[in-house]
Amino acid sequence: MARAAQKLRPLGYGFLIHDAYRPWYVTKIFWDAAPADKKIFVADPQEGSRHNRGCAVDLTLYDLKTGTEVPMTSAYDEMSERSYAFYPGGTSLQRWDRAALRNALESEGFTVYSYEWWHFDYKDWQQYPILNLTFEQLSQPAQSRGERVQQSPPIANSRRGYWPEIWNAFLGAL
Repeated sequence: MARAAQKLRPLGYGFLIHDAYRPWYVTKIFWDAAPADKKIFVADPQEGSRHNRGCAVDLTLYDLKTGTEVPMTSAYDEMSERSYAFYPGGTSLQRWDRAALRNALESEGFTVYSYEWWHFDYKDWQQYPILNLTFEQLSQPAQSRGERVQQSPPIANSRRGYWPEIWNAFLGAL
């Protein structure tokens, strides 16, 4: 994320993050509240969300000079075809800005969700566990939350136990 943000800085853009990690129970609330024809915009709680794994981010661009959000082809969280990542409508500038956001993130291992231009998943998201931890719980090391920290494989252990530290380092880099 930090490297992608640095690529957009010379264009005068920064990231405005709307959503990142969310506990599993929030995914269940969203699913239950969504009408049947809008389920493509929410994750099925039986499968868990990439947000539940800390591997998805919903974001847009803001203008570094004015501090205002950059207009895109739809509003954030709009449940219509205008939200599709490759929607052909909108102005040429909106499509260009949407592509700049997508290109910066894709160059750093993220992929866009085809139904939401603002939603990006990080590579290897399947390797991360579905979490149902509150933000207060995430701010504590895994051991103090009473979680059993797996010893194998080491990379999964470090990702799970130190996720808050990684997130804080990311935020500090922006």
